[in-house]
Amino acid sequence: MLPYRLKIAGLGRYLPRRVVPNAAVEARLGLTAGTIARTQAGVVERRWAEDDETNSMMAAAAAREALADAGIAATDLDLIINASGSAEQAVPDGGALVQRELGLGASGIPAFTLHSTCLSFLNALDVAGAFLEAGRYRAILIVTSELPSRALNPEDIESACLFGDAAVAAVVVPTPPGEPAAIERVRFETFGEGADYTRILGGGTRKHPNDPRTTPADNLFEMQGRKVMMHATRVFPPFLARLGEDLARGEGVDWVVPHQPSALALKVLDRFGFARERVGVTLDRLGNCGAASCPATLYELVRDGRVARGHRLLLVGTGAGLGVGGLVMVY
Repeated sequence: MLPYRLKIAGLGRYLPRRVVPNAAVEARLGLTAGTIARTQAGVVERRWAEDDETNSMMAAAAAREALADAGIAATDLDLIINASGSAEQAVPDGGALVQRELGLGASGIPAFTLHSTCLSFLNALDVAGAFLEAGRYRAILIVTSELPSRALNPEDIESACLFGDAAVAAVVVPTPPGEPAAIERVRFETFGEGADYTRILGGGTRKHPNDPRTTPADNLFEMQGRKVMMHATRVFPPFLARLGEDLARGEGVDWVVPHQPSALALKVLDRFGFARERVGVTLDRLGNCGAASCPATLYELVRDGRVARGHRLLLVGTGAGLGVGGLVMVY
């Protein structure tokens, strides 16, 4: 039961080497200069992975930093959760690939993937908190490695300019006695009526890669941005009120650490009265990095000292499906 006595003991982040400014995307798509700025996506540049920067390679790089930050050896982990919406391959599960990349391939440490698109990291925190509270595990590595650039549709300007690649890792442990760190509130809601608004049809049994009827377009990302925005703005306010009435008034937390869907989506937070200087934003420099967006923003806030131990945070976001989720935690 809540609260979960969970402490984020260490954080790590890996950003692909290649920085892609809007001008490069416009040239690639054959667009006139300034087209992306007019979409109001809010992205100035993003990172796109090179061929050698795989999901597992990026995840392991972020994990090594998180482990060093926590002062924990990789061999001391007793669970790895690969919380990612993009998979390196269909089989095996990505958790095994991350485990092997960390040099733990013979360790027997359990590893599995939790995939709920852009909410994967938040769901993993919830699951890890329950595991720690039950005493099942003592040192859990959560890794989120996203490469949405691999499935972007060059014909869809809205999504082609929005997404970036990134990997983030967190080492979570039981909160030591006398420390305040905890997950205090958690809520997730799914509205399957919006399942077709954001999708990749291929990659599964519906559009099997060996079926001659499957086309290359089936393996590209589709997003009906207007429908997603309208649906999200309808369900998000009551969701936030159910997570906490104080949150619906823009109160109760020191920082809001949101998923970074778009500039327009981030403006929705203004309606609740959250001070803009207390809302973490990385969208302009990293783009929408899927499930990595929220923890990538948290990483930055912690590293530059804006978020400190004892601060109360609202981590919140939306995901394909259509899902909304959030948690209030003391860092």
